[in-house]
Amino acid sequence: MSAPERITVSLRADLRNVAIIAHVDHGKTTLVDAMLRQSGAFGEHAELTDRVMDSMDLEREKGITILAKNTAVRYGDITINIVDTPGHADFGGEVERGLSMVDGVLLLVDASEGPLPQTRFVLRKALAARLPVVLVINKVDRSDARIAEVVDETYELFLDLDADEDQIDFPIVYCNAKAGRASTTRPADGVSPDSPDLKPLFDLLLETVPAPSFDPDSPLQALVTNLDASPYLGRLALCRVHNGTIKRGQPATLCRADGSQQRVKISEMLMTQALERVPAESAGPGDIIAIAGIPDITIGETLADADDPRPLPVITVDEPSISMTIGINTSPLAGRSGKKLTARLVKNRLDAELVGNVSIRVLPTERPDTWEVQGRGELQLAVLVELMRREDFELTVGKPQVVTRTVDGKIHEPVERLTIDAPEEFLGTLTQLLALRKGRVEQMVNHGTGWIRLEYLVPARGLIGFRTEFLTETRGTGLLHHVFDRYEPWFGELRTRATGSMVADRSGVATAYALFNLQERGTMFVGPTTEVYEGMIVGENSRADDMDVNPTKEKKLTNMRSSTGDELVRLTPHRILTLEQALEFCREDECVEVTPGFVRLRKVALTAAEREKIRSRRRA
Repeated sequence: MSAPERITVSLRADLRNVAIIAHVDHGKTTLVDAMLRQSGAFGEHAELTDRVMDSMDLEREKGITILAKNTAVRYGDITINIVDTPGHADFGGEVERGLSMVDGVLLLVDASEGPLPQTRFVLRKALAARLPVVLVINKVDRSDARIAEVVDETYELFLDLDADEDQIDFPIVYCNAKAGRASTTRPADGVSPDSPDLKPLFDLLLETVPAPSFDPDSPLQALVTNLDASPYLGRLALCRVHNGTIKRGQPATLCRADGSQQRVKISEMLMTQALERVPAESAGPGDIIAIAGIPDITIGETLADADDPRPLPVITVDEPSISMTIGINTSPLAGRSGKKLTARLVKNRLDAELVGNVSIRVLPTERPDTWEVQGRGELQLAVLVELMRREDFELTVGKPQVVTRTVDGKIHEPVERLTIDAPEEFLGTLTQLLALRKGRVEQMVNHGTGWIRLEYLVPARGLIGFRTEFLTETRGTGLLHHVFDRYEPWFGELRTRATGSMVADRSGVATAYALFNLQERGTMFVGPTTEVYEGMIVGENSRADDMDVNPTKEKKLTNMRSSTGDELVRLTPHRILTLEQALEFCREDECVEVTPGFVRLRKVALTAAEREKIRSRRRA
């Protein structure tokens, strides 16, 4: 019997790859800013911008990270590659790709809010990948900080996620990312760390996160984890080199996800220094690089040795749980605002999104100008539509629906874990709202500060449209977060919207006189002089049924004098819906018209006669 083959493992001592994971708005991007500043990444005369890692306009506007990005800082003789991952579960495909590039994680937790659902989501992924964790308690200077309790809550979260003994024995650093200060000594609640800089964090990171390991006898293996584009070089493939050395100009084999192989040449190679990509001649194990010159390379594929190709496992991501239809704009006002109107342009844009976004799917529908787009959540799909809108597309977007599965002959639907923080006076209202959506209480905590935390399991379709109602009922004071948990048997029929729609019965221009008479029936979505068309939703009816209305009615002129004839018409300001609010408001027979200039709600069937035919068929 022959002895088992020994695998030699070597380490790159001059390199560390680390991801920063956290819930939305717990300070990931701010901490990266501070690390870049203190490592001297910015030149003497460089313009210092807050949240430099938020590269998209949408990221800066919403204050969230959407795309996983990497930067590199120098600490002494060691290069630290930092991957800033999204905190929102809807962008979980980005999280999974980010974690495949690193050897350890910084888990960032707010010193007041503690671990929240998205913290659970990204931590579960990190523990499954067996990555060592450094816990960073951020914002310790907050007046409502409760550091000791948050540390205990984090230990409970690790236990809840079935972490083993080695994973639970994690180091802790206390941080004020905005001021760029960190300490391993626990400060008093509301007090900034005693250290003047982030040196304790850097030191702890180097101790805890292992150097990249590799097999010195193995040929080249580099996994494509992300895609980017350069106006000069075309498509860029972002890779982590696992084994071997890669050089500019060398031939290689591209191992595709379907098992096929193709000979390619590495024509251009870039590496990250601070926030800039600079040309590089060669890269070794552990390096994160960008490769140009391979036009159809995509995520999950392996760049391998030309003579001895050995593909790495393909990246897998969670299944989509929400879908909606996206098609061309079919309203009477189509073509007034955008320039990209045809089905071919829309389909090409959706196909381009598939290349760089592994967590969405595009499926055909019965209509040739409409497609079903599946994703991880409402926010992810709304961001895609918003990006297309800013690129001058005009679209018709259907109501978000859940993606079901059939298990043992029974339909199962996705269930979300919902966490709510709200003043305790709203407990009764919130319990009633969630009971209507068939939510189950998992945990209820009263902090003794006048605030409560509720944890529920709710069917995903029950949460479509819930956010707006929640903010209204809690008067804007509540905090709401949810993340996919599991699939469960179909919960039955849900009626989540108790109001109907006011539908315009003709085309024309809305008048103040008509809107004044209609505003008693509900909330208006349009103001005077707004152009409307038949089938467009102009308001929310306070009753459950839909109502056909005439928003273009004008006051008849007469030569009779009246004491009330010249009274000023006082209109209540109409409600302007954002794209997310419009998608939440939709019912099954409604859709959203999205153009660069306007977001309009409309019925799928525009004329009253068509809608009546559809209702008759359903009754039959």
